[in-house]
Amino acid sequence: MTAPAQLTGGGRDPSGAAHRRRGTDVRRFLLVPLLVVTLAGCSFLGQDIPCTLADADSGVSAVWRPTDFGGRDAARIRLCVDGTCEERTSGSPDDPFASLSVRLPDDIGSSTVQVRLTVTSAKSGDTVVEDTVRAGLTEQHPNGTSCPPAVRTATFHAHPDQGLTSPEGINLQK
Repeated sequence: MTAPAQLTGGGRDPSGAAHRRRGTDVRRFLLVPLLVVTLAGCSFLGQDIPCTLADADSGVSAVWRPTDFGGRDAARIRLCVDGTCEERTSGSPDDPFASLSVRLPDDIGSSTVQVRLTVTSAKSGDTVVEDTVRAGLTEQHPNGTSCPPAVRTATFHAHPDQGLTSPEGINLQK
């Protein structure tokens, strides 16, 4: 026969409640580490954290307010990066912003590229804005640092007076 369980006050526990509490404490002690490992995705055991499936491309982009370049499609925006060019019209003044991107090779590996912006009037063909800059590319990891893809990007504001400027602080609202 087993000895009756002792209460902390020194008395006896005729119901056996203390013995049941000890059993519960042991189970908690065993379950808490198991729960932590499960919630951590077993990364403690050397397994990788699952990657998301977001896709991205390396590229250089320019954004602008269509109203900065006149009426509907009043200008042609041409963006060139290391000799590869994309072109489009300035857009509708009803749109808060427009953009244009030049895709770069996945294995660009370079930290800087030559970027040229040319804005011409659709009506006269005159050059309204012309600017060239060396752009430092920033490495991006849309799915996290340990997950592919790794892409390199740069973004500019196509400004009607200053050419290619930082997009920081640009108000793309009407």
